[in-house]
Amino acid sequence: MKHVSILVLETAVPAAIVDPRYMFTAINDFLKIAELQPAFDVKLVAVNKDVKLQNGQITIHADASLKDIKKTDLIIIPAIGGNIQEALKLNAAYLPWITEHYKKGTEVASLCIGAFVLASTGLLKGKTCSTHWLFANEFRTMFPDVILTDDKIITDQNGIYSSGGATSYWNLLLYLVEKYTNREMAIMASKFFLLEMDRNTQSQFVMFKGQKDHDDLPIVKAQEFIEKHYAEKITVDELADKFGIGRRTFERRFKKATTNTVIEYIQRVKIEAAKKQLESGRKTVNEVMYDVGYTDVKAFRDVFKKVAGMSPVDYRNKYNK
Repeated sequence: MKHVSILVLETAVPAAIVDPRYMFTAINDFLKIAELQPAFDVKLVAVNKDVKLQNGQITIHADASLKDIKKTDLIIIPAIGGNIQEALKLNAAYLPWITEHYKKGTEVASLCIGAFVLASTGLLKGKTCSTHWLFANEFRTMFPDVILTDDKIITDQNGIYSSGGATSYWNLLLYLVEKYTNREMAIMASKFFLLEMDRNTQSQFVMFKGQKDHDDLPIVKAQEFIEKHYAEKITVDELADKFGIGRRTFERRFKKATTNTVIEYIQRVKIEAAKKQLESGRKTVNEVMYDVGYTDVKAFRDVFKKVAGMSPVDYRNKYNK
């Protein structure tokens, strides 16, 4: 039987505590029906036994305190809410505890923006991690030594797991169920909870808003120019000349400020505009392609799929009703 410790963090999202418990206890129920032994011993663990969440509207009673847990097989770090910096301060006591148990062989999984708590332990240094796409820029700024793969639903490296945004943590829970039990139990859980198996990208859900939370004013102006003129053919040389910066310096500063190359940024702006048209308009895919400045069908399709995780036709069929 695997011992699972679900942390009841301050400012945690309640569902990210309740749902993992529900998943693992449901697996135990499935096994009981099959006259098999339970697979999981699930405990809610906290610094204080009673944790008030959602401005005191919800109180979660922990099963055990940190000091009570001498050995555990898996630690679940739930998503946190509110101001991230404040949340990390409030939960500082958990960091050495997580690190200590990981060094003893415990595996650790973060759900959504619980990745900020996991990264604060230092265990993610040089490793891959995912989190909610909306917080990707903030995460990269705070933890530059972590390899953020924010398009991924699940990451798994050296006994450390993470999930993408919001309800994608259900897919990580399915993944862990399969790892700790078997494929049959994972399929049973996917059917019971109506979850799609083996989802691996959150790209289709990402809304690109540009990364302007930096202090390089000429680059901000270049970004704004791209966003206003995305339907036109824009070259890197033209942008560098327009803002009076040498091409190589411009490219270097642009990548440093936005985490994208200039070409990647132009592509993402064009594809975001195309996605909005495909979601709400009546235009054909080809008409949308021309509207955002593409003339080559294959090039448009390839870039769209790279950015959005699916073809333009599939995207339109999924989101335009």
